[in-house]
Amino acid sequence: MSEFHNSVWSDLTGVSFSQGFLDAGGIRTRFIASGSPDKPLLLLLHGTGGHAEAYSRNLGAHGEHFHTVAIDLIGHGWTDKPAKGYEIGDYAAHVLKVMDALGRKRASISGESLGGWVAAYIAIHHPERVEKLVLNTSGGWTAHPEVMNRLKTLSMEAVNDPNPERIRQRLEFLMHDKCKVNDDLVETRRAIYAQPALKAVMPEILCLQEMEIRRRNMFTPEQTLHIKAPTLVLWTSHDPTATPEEGRNIASSIPGAKFVVMNECGHWPQFEDAPLFNRIHLEFLRAE
Repeated sequence: MSEFHNSVWSDLTGVSFSQGFLDAGGIRTRFIASGSPDKPLLLLLHGTGGHAEAYSRNLGAHGEHFHTVAIDLIGHGWTDKPAKGYEIGDYAAHVLKVMDALGRKRASISGESLGGWVAAYIAIHHPERVEKLVLNTSGGWTAHPEVMNRLKTLSMEAVNDPNPERIRQRLEFLMHDKCKVNDDLVETRRAIYAQPALKAVMPEILCLQEMEIRRRNMFTPEQTLHIKAPTLVLWTSHDPTATPEEGRNIASSIPGAKFVVMNECGHWPQFEDAPLFNRIHLEFLRAE
């Protein structure tokens, strides 16, 4: 008897969801959404080189309580790919245009890695737009050359030669348990990385892995103190980008932030241990 086949589709079995495109200030932006539009808005933001499927295992649980919208950030996934404009302020401007297109002034924003960096930027510079903030193995505070070089190398290899093995290696970077990278996830990303437009723009997307550019986008202690939204900093025991102690330091620098570590997970805890992530995440987002 063959082992059950894991796929994005099986993740969404039984989930009422929609996939489509919206116009975010002239950027054709792809989204996957669950939950009724009359519920509070929850935006889910993926990491560098990622796409909305990073949240395929979270849409069902969160759609019960929120209008949950996972997007492909500018330049990523199936969203438009302008030639330039991939620093944190550029991503944040795009996300705010997404909110405008959805007709919302405020949202809770949960971001993983790059997505957390963008979410925190919005919380600092546009506090009136953020209900609650979740920083999931977030960028914005750390700069480790070996990690940055590894991410650049794996990403460029995958987009220059988008064969299944290269794509699998890039996805395995995200996981503590490499077996969690299933064939369907590989094919989903392979199709995205095979786009000529993504190959052309990937060096720009990776600009934040260049130390000078990264440092000018990182948050100062003074900026961090300006985060007023209730904040959850969620880290993991085996994150490849920063240690749990570094995550704890981020949380301690944000007024009133809550800090949680998920064990036996890497850079995608929302995917590796979705039941636990969903419970922790919803407990925070739904708290009065």
